[in-house]
Amino acid sequence: MSALRKGGRTRRRRANRTPVARRPAERSGGAAGQFGGVADRSGGAADRSGGAAVRFGGAAVRFGGIGDEAAPDLAGQLDALEQLGWHELELRTVDGVWIADLPVRQVTALARTLRRRGVRVCGIASRVGNWASDITGDHRREDLELDALALRAAVLGTTRIRVMSYPNGTGLPEPEWRRRVLARLRGVAAGAHRGGRLALHENCAGWAGSSAEKALDLIASVDSPGLRLLHDTGNGIAYGYDGFELLRRTAGHVDHVHVKDAVGSGPDTRYVLPGTGDARLAESLRLLTARGWRGVWSLEPHLATRPHEGLAADGRTDSGFVAAGRALTDLVEREVLPHSPGWRLVPGGLALDLPASRPASRPMGTDVGAAREEAVSDAR
Repeated sequence: MSALRKGGRTRRRRANRTPVARRPAERSGGAAGQFGGVADRSGGAADRSGGAAVRFGGAAVRFGGIGDEAAPDLAGQLDALEQLGWHELELRTVDGVWIADLPVRQVTALARTLRRRGVRVCGIASRVGNWASDITGDHRREDLELDALALRAAVLGTTRIRVMSYPNGTGLPEPEWRRRVLARLRGVAAGAHRGGRLALHENCAGWAGSSAEKALDLIASVDSPGLRLLHDTGNGIAYGYDGFELLRRTAGHVDHVHVKDAVGSGPDTRYVLPGTGDARLAESLRLLTARGWRGVWSLEPHLATRPHEGLAADGRTDSGFVAAGRALTDLVEREVLPHSPGWRLVPGGLALDLPASRPASRPMGTDVGAAREEAVSDAR
């Protein structure tokens, strides 16, 4: 097939090639169809506004996990996913090395392996603002890390990069801590947006990590399409707040979910299989399904791997990742789906069967979350 160029020359076009402008792009996970996130060119499920996902088993919610929670090496990480029948991998470290520090040639090899195994990278962890940083520190190394991750994200086919909002180890007054965090994350979000990426702020260490008020302040003050929230269901136990209540107030801004469960509190926190702790995990997942939320539930059980404590799965002993994945599926079947009309298990996640047509009385622009708002009370 050919097209005539100006001057009589012809240009060859492969018949099986889709024009770039027509290639499907997945809206950012979470409530992307409802809230308009950054397009994800990772080749995953077509999760468009008002429509159901059509790849990865037709899942609107896809199950995945942070790979190094299962094993240090990529082979072990992929083996764990295969045992669970999942196809979403979140990358933090491989062979004990953070993704930003891996040579590009090694990342390229990883990407080839993942494509061959049918696994998609749903996000990358950065050290920006995390538990090992401080708001008064020198951020030039973080800027270099973000540059490195931009290239590696493109190679791996993802747009999502996890960040946090900086501990305050030097004891700055609250207003100054807030001012510095907002200034820093405005820059991070702006850079992400310019590059077609999405910075995901996790409710963990840092100024905006443990309070719905601060998380909403962060989103409103930064006011950038390059920043959304990552909700970790179990972090509230360790950091002393109710994770379900945080999610209830911030769910409209949540793009990605980490799944963990725990008992205890503070330094006495102990991580347990999903559904056996005090993190109100089932309630949180029911709240998301009630809103018609879409995206990835990424397993981070912390049974063997806890980076902030210097603990990592060693590949020689059972990490508990597969057991945690099966416990999550059991919890969903037992305590989530019976309260979630229209949702069902499919290979690798959950599908949402939307009505064929909307009632004539529904105002234009009403999203699935609003239509299901009344169901939230049943989720509690």
